[in-house]
Amino acid sequence: MMHSNILKLEDCVFLIVDVQEAFRQSISNFGEISRNIAIFVQGAKSLSVPIMVTEQYPKGLGHTATEISAVLPTDIDLVEKTAFSSCGSQSFAEKLKMLNRRQIIVAGIEAHICVNQTVHDLLAQEYQVHVLVDCIASRAEQNKQIALAKMQQSGAIYASVEMTLFEIMRDARHGEFKTIQKLIK
Repeated sequence: MMHSNILKLEDCVFLIVDVQEAFRQSISNFGEISRNIAIFVQGAKSLSVPIMVTEQYPKGLGHTATEISAVLPTDIDLVEKTAFSSCGSQSFAEKLKMLNRRQIIVAGIEAHICVNQTVHDLLAQEYQVHVLVDCIASRAEQNKQIALAKMQQSGAIYASVEMTLFEIMRDARHGEFKTIQKLIK
């Protein structure tokens, strides 16, 4: 029997919240976060996990980081938004509902604003939320730590890129094991 907090391939979605070029200069570990997200995107594609991407006011903040957009599926439909929570976008809400999945894996910027509000709104809608701690950031580390504490206290589950990819596969006999193994090494 599998624990209810373990991700199930057929029930998860990967959500990237607002990892946009304007943050490159103001977030000290932006490159590391973007690389981690790009690795997870490649793994998600190999495992056929749906990917959703939001962009907060792209006219002002630019588009998704180049290292991430370079590996996104070519047919991905980016969701532009002005609400801090991704759930504040009707387009996002409709697309998520159409996927009919209950486990949301979240990465993004900024941890204490858009990620925090998105995670809380998803939890309020009874989604199970897994936050990739190695894929979120804020301009100030203290804000990230405060956001992590609040999200966890509210019911979010912490995870990492490597942990999550292996959790989704469940077995070294999985057909994509070698592909995933190469991504994380």
